Amino acid sequence: MSLSSAQVRATVAVSDINQAVEFYEGALGLTPLGGDGMADVRIYPCGSGSLLQLYASEHAGVSTATVASWSADDFESLIGELRAKGVTFETYGEPATDDDGIHTFGDHKVAWFKDPDGNTLAVDNGGLPS
Repeated sequence: MSLSSAQVRATVAVSDINQAVEFYEGALGLTPLGGDGMADVRIYPCGSGSLLQLYASEHAGVSTATVASWSADDFESLIGELRAKGVTFETYGEPATDDDGIHTFGDHKVAWFKDPDGNTLAVDNGGLPS
């Protein structure tokens, strides 16, 4: 067996699980899997069987790289919905983003934003970079 056939999930460290729950469930609209067994962990099912796991850790927010990314066919409407819920998109000089925080290369579009701990998250239009 190789890892290429195993399911993978993004795992994100957060400093305050309750604050993270407000953001990930309130602003991002995720719904946790059931169960009360782990007070400092939340697991959220996402598209195509993928999962996002949050866990309380002293190492929250230290990565400067993107820790999780979603691909969405309805990219523009999703960006609008997230903005309406208070999500702020990052603007960068490299890779260059427009004033709305959208980076476009070929048919591929991506926007980055941060959670309350400063973890960088992204959403893209599902297109492959060209």
